[in-house]
Amino acid sequence: MPSQTEIRDEVTRRIIEALEADLLPWRRPWRATVGGTQPGRHSNVASRKPYRGVNPLLLELHAMQHGLTSRWWGTFPMWKSLGCNIKKRPPNVEEGCWGCRVVFWKPLTRTVVDSQNGDEEDERFFVLRTFTVFNADQVDGAEAFQVHENEGQTDAQPDFAPAEELIAATGADIRFDGDRAYYNRKGDFIVLPPRATFSPPGAFYETAIHELAHFSEVRIGWDHEKNGYALGELAAEIASCYVAAELGIPQGEELGNHAAYLQNWLEALKGDRNFVFKAAKQASKVADYLLGFVKKHEPEAIGATA
Repeated sequence: MPSQTEIRDEVTRRIIEALEADLLPWRRPWRATVGGTQPGRHSNVASRKPYRGVNPLLLELHAMQHGLTSRWWGTFPMWKSLGCNIKKRPPNVEEGCWGCRVVFWKPLTRTVVDSQNGDEEDERFFVLRTFTVFNADQVDGAEAFQVHENEGQTDAQPDFAPAEELIAATGADIRFDGDRAYYNRKGDFIVLPPRATFSPPGAFYETAIHELAHFSEVRIGWDHEKNGYALGELAAEIASCYVAAELGIPQGEELGNHAAYLQNWLEALKGDRNFVFKAAKQASKVADYLLGFVKKHEPEAIGATA
């Protein structure tokens, strides 16, 4: 069984390789519907809960690599319990690489003795474990969880009403002025360029939600100064994409618009094996906070990471 350090190093390596290949694993354009539902985040087929933390990034990378379109995933036993069977690994896929390894963390508490005063204290720590999951597209008998050609939305007009509802529900002070988008922490307001300057229209909502992610930080206890600019921007970037996926908002910007951040993210990832875990964990919290304005509360999602 891999150690905690080996798990973190492996996850970080996979994200670094993706960024160096100009892939942002939290970004995907319009995702087709499944069974008439709205597009959503990568979710577990047994619990129906979305994956959190770093796992959506790992699942998206795996989906990109193998051309998978369904958002539903499960372990071998989960699919077996549904009467399904994992498809045979294709010859061009290396052994051990057909499924996607995701990370599950469990908080534990142990009693330690303070070296200075001898008092006993409870210390909380996290244990990481990995599991292999398979996408519905990799499973025979999972047609109900797969995207079918006649269910796609490639010709449909995007529905921005959920995004409008979210923006209004937050009650954020949004001001339209100039040619920059930013959140003013001191004044607690968001500044966006005029709507007419955004192209395509989805770019407006994507930018607005990115700034709403920063607006959320103080409301969920994020210390911007302590965590640093690069980590905060990566968390907001991932969070905005999680929200866009949940609400079915097409992502409007190309990778080139984020090139300025890539080098900073790469340097941080290479210098700190915990960097992507921290950013992804914060992104999940932000996404849940924002979606709470327009969605009924759901049980905590699975597969969170420390």
